[in-house]
Amino acid sequence: MAEGGRGGFPGGFGRGGRDGRDDRGGRGGGRGRGKPRRGPEEEKEWIPMTKLGRLVKDGKIKSLEHVFLFSIPIKEYQIIDAFLPPKRQEDGTGKLQDEVLKIMPVQKQTRAGQRTRFKAFVVVGDSGGHVGLGVKSAKEVATAIRGAIIAAKLAIVPVRRGYWGNKIGLPHTVPCKVTGKCGSVSLRLVPAPRGTGIVAARVPKKLLQMAGYEDVFTSSTGHTRTLGNFAKATFEAIAQTYAFLSPEFWKETKFSKSPFQEYSDFLAQTARRPTISG
Repeated sequence: MAEGGRGGFPGGFGRGGRDGRDDRGGRGGGRGRGKPRRGPEEEKEWIPMTKLGRLVKDGKIKSLEHVFLFSIPIKEYQIIDAFLPPKRQEDGTGKLQDEVLKIMPVQKQTRAGQRTRFKAFVVVGDSGGHVGLGVKSAKEVATAIRGAIIAAKLAIVPVRRGYWGNKIGLPHTVPCKVTGKCGSVSLRLVPAPRGTGIVAARVPKKLLQMAGYEDVFTSSTGHTRTLGNFAKATFEAIAQTYAFLSPEFWKETKFSKSPFQEYSDFLAQTARRPTISG
């Protein structure tokens, strides 16, 4: 996890934070009496629950772009892990990085008083054309971060990059002007010449870096202090880059079979379960 693990919240959360209490959100969120302490999470074998998951685990689908091409909904985060393995800090392997943008307490009024939970905003990306944003609330900070990472992986979208002027070298900026909006916050991304860098506030800059952009101008209006809406507006603008059809996409589309149709025999075969005779 990156430096922003505490989300920049005053006082922070975690061991020793908030008057010496741990990150369980105060009293009543512990293990309870008599329950053994849980060790580090063991890597369990992934058992796919969807058709797409079975095809990915068996190696029938080779890339994430093949999934996006047919607009197949991704319901299991392990599918993303198969194509974009998380980056490990020990050896630096893996592609997908995650960073906590903010952790904020949210309260609900109940008969007994106020129920406090923690809301985490997490962005994931490989700095190479894929980015996702996830939001999750939970009683514990660690649980909220884990849930937000999973939500961000399930929300990963492809990012289209382009050029500002001459098409020299690799794509480095947004292909055209795009706008995203959430609440009162509106963010506009404008192509920038090579070498400009990302001219943006802290939150959109992090999302644009995770997406793989190098040079972008931004223009925002509204109450950008609301970090959640600011991040969602930026994410929507990035997702809009593939929604605009420029002339290079005007070529005749060559349709191919959907993976579910192409591997229907395989799916029907593996779907059969052995029956126990009496």
